Amino acid sequence: MPFPEERPRRLRRTPELRRLVRETTLEPRHMVWPLFFHAGLAEPRPILSMPGVSQWPLAMAAERAREAQSLGLGGVILFGLPERKDARGLVGLDVNGPVPTAVRAMKDAVPSLLVMTDVCVDEYTDHGHCGVLDPVTHEVDNDATVEILAQMAVVHAQAGADVVAPSDMMDGRVAAIRKSLDHANMQHACILSYAVKYASAFYGPFRDAADCAPKFGDRSGYQMDPGNAREARRELALDIAEGADMLMVKPALPYLDVIRDVRTQTHLPLCAYNVSGEYSMLHAAAERGMIDLERAMMETLTSIRRAGADFLLTYHAPHAAKVLGA
Repeated sequence: MPFPEERPRRLRRTPELRRLVRETTLEPRHMVWPLFFHAGLAEPRPILSMPGVSQWPLAMAAERAREAQSLGLGGVILFGLPERKDARGLVGLDVNGPVPTAVRAMKDAVPSLLVMTDVCVDEYTDHGHCGVLDPVTHEVDNDATVEILAQMAVVHAQAGADVVAPSDMMDGRVAAIRKSLDHANMQHACILSYAVKYASAFYGPFRDAADCAPKFGDRSGYQMDPGNAREARRELALDIAEGADMLMVKPALPYLDVIRDVRTQTHLPLCAYNVSGEYSMLHAAAERGMIDLERAMMETLTSIRRAGADFLLTYHAPHAAKVLGA
């Protein structure tokens, strides 16, 4: 019916009405908190390009676990910074490395906390790429890298990780990881695949946080071209066929259309990574008085959920959880 019979504003009149008919909800349980643990630190080290985010010493892993639980977050995902690196990232297989050590500490402190781990060698290679380099071409050797990723996933699962999350974009890595986990009697460990990960300009601050900027070239030879959307369906189908339990699109905001399309293609749980550049842009604008940080943060996170993500990886997680609990 035409106006005045149709009045959509009736349902916006009060906070109670708006809450009653809200289509998309955001709760602390929808957010996973990325954490960086540095093997060589005794005190937290703030990351200048990511206000409010720090590299944490391993001695504070239990404290972070209790904080995540108290906020009601969906879980945490861990990234490790070792004291030394090598050409193949083999230090990432150390059972006493930063990620396995942090996993054990967090699980000892809060056994019920959902702990995820990033499975990639970029944090452990001295050249910063996400794989082993061919000695002649200096390109990433897909199959040699997959072997290391499969071993790393087992190390993390045996330390107590509930979910391993390969972020490298190597072909065939989900199947190799699933096979290795099952062979190690880690059938219960879930795989959250970074199934659709783009070669994005929005990762810059993360590379400060994880000390993993490539020493040469870029990652466009293995991460997806930002101009491609249909290719996401191919990557998605492959990872599902190889045994992924959950799927991710990364980054989130420039790829809301991809999140929506992926949501229509699968019934598996879908995650989106609200990446470092997206986080830092809001803080930079807020520091200059251009936006209200809390309103922009909540609008951003809701938009990612609205696009189709079941849960989010976001550095906003502790702040957003406190806002939601207010």
